[in-house]
Amino acid sequence: MNDFSRPHHSLLLSGRHALVTGAGGGIGQAICQTLARHGANVTLLGRKRAELEGVCAQLAGSGHGVAVADVTDPAAVASAIGDAARARGTIGVLVCNAGAASSAPLIRTQPAAWQSMLDVNLSGTYHCILAALPSMIEAGWGRIVNVASTAGLRGYAYVAAYCAAKHGVIGLTRALALEVAKTGVTVNAVCPGYTDTPLLDGAIGNIVAKTGRSAEQAKTTLAASNPQGRLVLPDEVANAVAWLCLPGSESVHGQSIAVAGGEVM
Repeated sequence: MNDFSRPHHSLLLSGRHALVTGAGGGIGQAICQTLARHGANVTLLGRKRAELEGVCAQLAGSGHGVAVADVTDPAAVASAIGDAARARGTIGVLVCNAGAASSAPLIRTQPAAWQSMLDVNLSGTYHCILAALPSMIEAGWGRIVNVASTAGLRGYAYVAAYCAAKHGVIGLTRALALEVAKTGVTVNAVCPGYTDTPLLDGAIGNIVAKTGRSAEQAKTTLAASNPQGRLVLPDEVANAVAWLCLPGSESVHGQSIAVAGGEVM
């Protein structure tokens, strides 16, 4: 197992402004920490100021800040991203990580629940890109990384709305990559498998409720989908995101990279 407690201070992103959505915990928190260790000035965007400020206070370096907005609200996103750019400079790295998951058979998925999954996971990604992309194109450099899921690469039962939304994120990534290929902006997606974060608690709770298994047994069931027999760690996802933003990854474009221990090949 890699020792993620050992800090890497490459400073290869020094002078770059990175904005990360869904930054208040889990994968988003790990991404912020990793980008900060590489020298980026990070804006943490999310809905809960206290959580964002708590994460921000732990980041290496200085020049970081928070932005409070719901990614499903295009006006709020545009305002927050504009304020962040004025405070910390043009956004060069955008990580669209905000997301949510819910579980139900399709025939029990009501239209409001369906729309909610699309609003957060797919439209939220679109709103953030729409607000940040013009300045990247103008600058001739940018890195957009969409945190999708293995659910964007394959199907899972009882999460049809989530799968549809994440498949949409993959399609958005591929289409936009072709549009901006000659601008100096790269667009990619990172697709985690089951990852050890608070978001996983909902899936574990569903298994416990439906099967009577313990939470630990439910977690083992989810980990079994990974050929390595374990859950993915948030820092492993963060390292993949950071690599796509660092020098040397310029030709990696329009890709959807699974971080899932071989579950998707």
